[in-house]
Amino acid sequence: MAHVTALYRYPVKGLSAEPLPVLGLSQAAGLAHDREYALALGTTTFDPQAPEPLDKGYFLMLRSNTTLAALSTRFEPETGWLSVVRDGQDVLRADLSTEEGRDAVERFFEDYIGPAAKGRPRLVRADGHKFTDGSVISPAFMRAVSFVNLASVRALEERNGGSLHPLRFRANIYVDGLAPWSELDWVGQEIDIGNLRFRALARTPRCAAVDVDPVTAERDTTLPRDLKRHFGHVDLGIYLEVLGDGEVRTGDRVTTPAPISGAA
Repeated sequence: MAHVTALYRYPVKGLSAEPLPVLGLSQAAGLAHDREYALALGTTTFDPQAPEPLDKGYFLMLRSNTTLAALSTRFEPETGWLSVVRDGQDVLRADLSTEEGRDAVERFFEDYIGPAAKGRPRLVRADGHKFTDGSVISPAFMRAVSFVNLASVRALEERNGGSLHPLRFRANIYVDGLAPWSELDWVGQEIDIGNLRFRALARTPRCAAVDVDPVTAERDTTLPRDLKRHFGHVDLGIYLEVLGDGEVRTGDRVTTPAPISGAA
């Protein structure tokens, strides 16, 4: 039986995953506190009063800033505090709801990233806005959650001859019990996870960010190239549009696609 094995959110774009037993989801807003913040490069213009979707290249991100993977971060939505740990040591704790806290975060990442930050990075946020990679496509993609089939990860491992940490793919929902790559055929169809319905919007094309090991922070693979060579595409996972309000829990059953209402 296909079922959810792990759930994550990523409160700050490019920073570490936070494991959760339950994801609270809504049709209007997607996953709460996922990619809620981002660290804009010093050269990036972003107006929180009139937010415009921007390509991920305008922000600190793993594709360009591999050392981000060496940090373990935790955000507390109830209090607004962000904690950063490196090599088991606390290196930053700041209240993102205050100007002083945001200033501390920006100064830390300016020093930590160095010239690649292109000046002092700015911690940005805007009501109703998410810094997802799909935000530049449409509002539906901005609010979408990402889904990875662990059988597809294993199929890639078998071709490459080595193990891959699933968190390389930075998904919100990880599922086991499916046939490898079966999820890629779901685009345009609906699935149920637990009691909540989703629509598969698109496959997830992979960039060099997945080449960064989330444990060692080393760029040690060429996965987009390997996907293309072995399978004829660069996709692993799909984007899901949330079609209702509710929760997804670890252990929830995944019911494979049914045709969209009204479709032939």
